[in-house]
Amino acid sequence: MTAAVDRLGTVRRERAATPALRYALRELRGGFGGFYVFMSCIALGVFAIAGIGALAASLSASLVSEGRTLLGGDASFSLIQREATPDERAVLAAKGDVSVAATMRAMAKSNADQYALVELKAADPNYPMIGAVDLAPVLPLAAALAAQDGSFGAAADATLLARLSLKVGDHVKIGAADFSIRATVNTEPDKLGGGVGFGPRFLISEDALRATGLLQPGSLVRWTYRLKLADGTSDAALKTVIDEVRAKLPEAGWEIRSRANASPQLERTIERFTQFLTLVGLAALLVGGVGVVNAVKGHLDRRRDVIATLKALGATSTTVFAIFLVQVLTFALIGSIIGIVFGAALPFIVVAGFGHLLPLPITPVVQVGDLVIALIYGLLTALAFAVWPLGRVEDVSVSTLFRDAAVPETHWPRRRYLGLIAVVIAVLIAIATGEAVDRRIALIFVVAAAAVFVLLRLVAMLVMAVARRLPRPSATMLRLALANIHRPGALTASVVLSLGLGLTVLVTITQIDGNLRRQFTAALPERAPSFFFIDIPSARAEEFQAFVEAKDPGAKIERVPMLRGRIVEAAGTKAENLKPTPDAEWVLQSDRGLTYANNVPPGSKVVEGTWWGTNYDGPPLVSFEKKLAEGLGLKLGDTVTVNALGRNVTATIANMRTVDWQNLGINFVLVFSPNTFKGAPHTEIATLTEPASSPENDARIIKAVADAFPNVTSVRVREALQTVGNVVNNLVLAIRSASGLTLISAMLVLAGALAAGHRHRVYDAVILKTLGATRLRLIGAYALEYFMIGLATALFGAFAGSVAAWLIVTRLMTLSFEFEGLSAAIVVAAALVVTVGLGLVGTLVALNQKPASVLRNL
Repeated sequence: MTAAVDRLGTVRRERAATPALRYALRELRGGFGGFYVFMSCIALGVFAIAGIGALAASLSASLVSEGRTLLGGDASFSLIQREATPDERAVLAAKGDVSVAATMRAMAKSNADQYALVELKAADPNYPMIGAVDLAPVLPLAAALAAQDGSFGAAADATLLARLSLKVGDHVKIGAADFSIRATVNTEPDKLGGGVGFGPRFLISEDALRATGLLQPGSLVRWTYRLKLADGTSDAALKTVIDEVRAKLPEAGWEIRSRANASPQLERTIERFTQFLTLVGLAALLVGGVGVVNAVKGHLDRRRDVIATLKALGATSTTVFAIFLVQVLTFALIGSIIGIVFGAALPFIVVAGFGHLLPLPITPVVQVGDLVIALIYGLLTALAFAVWPLGRVEDVSVSTLFRDAAVPETHWPRRRYLGLIAVVIAVLIAIATGEAVDRRIALIFVVAAAAVFVLLRLVAMLVMAVARRLPRPSATMLRLALANIHRPGALTASVVLSLGLGLTVLVTITQIDGNLRRQFTAALPERAPSFFFIDIPSARAEEFQAFVEAKDPGAKIERVPMLRGRIVEAAGTKAENLKPTPDAEWVLQSDRGLTYANNVPPGSKVVEGTWWGTNYDGPPLVSFEKKLAEGLGLKLGDTVTVNALGRNVTATIANMRTVDWQNLGINFVLVFSPNTFKGAPHTEIATLTEPASSPENDARIIKAVADAFPNVTSVRVREALQTVGNVVNNLVLAIRSASGLTLISAMLVLAGALAAGHRHRVYDAVILKTLGATRLRLIGAYALEYFMIGLATALFGAFAGSVAAWLIVTRLMTLSFEFEGLSAAIVVAAALVVTVGLGLVGTLVALNQKPASVLRNL
């Protein structure tokens, strides 16, 4: 009996489901009318997510496949400020072939007494063990770097030749050595693994580096020892080799990389950039979600007679809901597939069009999992936004539908539909945060998106309420415009939501862009130094300061001792086992600048604990930057162990400091008590702050310092910021390009919202024209309506976007923020032009309708 009942219920459900599917498919025969904007919005958002995922997967796959070439071997072991000892080199040599390269910054002097900062790279005869250096003219690297006729050979970046007005064959001097430039460097196989350089590359031999005299105790030289194992060595065998080296040399202080993480900084950049752009894609989808609502409402409005007929003939509300839900999901699937196809093709398009410009050979790959995630995003977004208008149809009576009432019923959907919406949104949030590299940022995005949606809805309600309560104006056009803003079925909510989301994202991007440009390429902060001088021999530090003060009497010079070291342990936990917050993890990723001081450094303020006395001579103490210490889970009294110059040094945290990083002065995360590094070889670093910097005076200072102190490297702060700024600008350009999708989606949604209300616009226009309204007066009324709605939306978008940018710049980037008024005004003006322009286009179409044909169908 129970089985029979179950079977009967199944049959009934199948019979109920079959007509819904059949009617839905039959309805689709009418074409895609009204759903083009819907599908375009979904396709744009899915394209952004799928394309970004496919491009990131291709980059990551290329990093893995080219890891050996990028690293220059199977593993690299780096040291700072010291060379490996013979015993340490013997341990590496026992494992395989070894090549050594040293990198440092230096000053190159032309025969015309011009100076330029260069990134010096000295290689041994085994370099490169994997890959090849591309030189112009083509010649073997050994021949380019060989000593000949009393000069060492060199290969230089073409930028250096342009900067110093040189050509191949000319000579430059670095330190005590003379170099003949025999070729220019087009590419280096391991360049991407070296990070950002502040000067052009200057490639020389190891013997030439020693001849320069730049190798002094404590000089900031990075020695990299690359280890090449037999071809076909497995990752497991490579890991065993690395572990054995660590075990035999526990205090060497190596920074170790393997071919699996040849460029960890680049990998982290790709991961975080991918996450950010994916969130931008989600923002485009959310903007498109408003288009989904508009399209569904417009479709239901056009099919009122069909819905009424189905209900009158006995179709249940659930059946009607199912029919139109199938249609909506079909259109969403079509849009998502279009987005996936173009997204999957993006890496191939990039490689075909720009492959020759990329520093890394990219092999396009398609990750099915990423495409599936993008498809799910598209379908769930469509479902989340479509259920609300579809769910409200269930409770609309047949009589209301047949009457085509001018005053639509407003009510919430039933609880089951609200529950379905909640479930879909929860799944979307779970996927967005679960797939994110930094879940905190993903959650911030989710909360911000929800807040913007709520605020925009409130803005729409506020605009309608104000329009409703304003005194009745005497001007006909203004009176009609205000009435249109708050009347039943008004476009206010749709326009505010569609335009507001896109504007908020756009203003956020433009404000961040402007602040980054100002920070890196515009005016420097007040009292910012003009120069950094590095590798000042400690024995000549006083002499150096007196020399610079004599050359520039009005300038202020500040100098401190500096070593480089890596945090290897904190609070009794090894560095690799610590779990830092995303904001603090960079402290553990490489070596850090270390210093010692008797007094609190300028730009720092002790906020916890106490500073040691001037004559302190007890156990080693350290002062830690407060936010970073908290990010590592450290507190007063914990110990920190750093490896400097091949020795592990342990100190107790005596106090915490806040640091003003934006003054561009000499600031350190770790400041030790003076007795900690007593007797350790090191150099000093200094800043020079000029009352009025000029290119002529800067060139004079650089020449004077280089002539008197050839070991000292001068770094102009403005040039260094421009170098970093160029990298940041490239990133911002990519972000703006991706954000353009959000703006395009917003414009599509706005056009869709206006199209969805076209039927009512035609009705209004015909009635008003019949009652005597002139064409010009109607155009003016509609223009005022769109202007007022657009202005309110644009002002909110400018405010919300600026607040979001302020939070990102000050909290996440820890930079100063200034409101970019001009860019915000441009965005507001553009929004008004777009809103009024699109609105009037739709209005003109409505006004062109002949009254007779419309009145006959009333």
